Amino acid sequence: MSFNPRHALAAAVLASLVMAGCNRNDAEVDTTADSGVNPPAANEPVTPLPPAEPFPNTGTTPGADTALDVSSVTLGTAAGADLSITNPTSSFGTGDPIVVSVATNGAASNAEVTVRLKYQDGQQAGEESESITTTGAETTNFTFENADPWPTGSYTAEVWINGTQAETSTFTVR
Repeated sequence: MSFNPRHALAAAVLASLVMAGCNRNDAEVDTTADSGVNPPAANEPVTPLPPAEPFPNTGTTPGADTALDVSSVTLGTAAGADLSITNPTSSFGTGDPIVVSVATNGAASNAEVTVRLKYQDGQQAGEESESITTTGAETTNFTFENADPWPTGSYTAEVWINGTQAETSTFTVR
């Protein structure tokens, strides 16, 4: 984003107008201006406005993601065209790619799905995120590759939805 002097000038003018309005005394306010709304006469009854219609209860907060659940987490070294793992496994070689397939169900708008790989001592071995919008079943795959061989040992794949841990799956590298 670049600096635009016209935007700065417009902001300064707007700020000074707001500040000028804040410093007015009630005696300075022109009450003779015609607003188009005439107050009722002193002896005329005031008719109250009808009650406002409540917001429809859709079960969700406006603008918030609705429920998105993790149905399953499947690990393997490759995924097919349909995004399913072709050969599920929980044991990988040191040079294998690690594909974490996350199946979700529910409805969400721009939900952040994150997968973190943790090595046996809790050290993070990888992290990937993807934003998804869905109204039903969805599969999202995360592929982790290491330029160096993966250290042998036990790992955990943690799945997070919008910053909340939803599922874990353990695996080993031999």
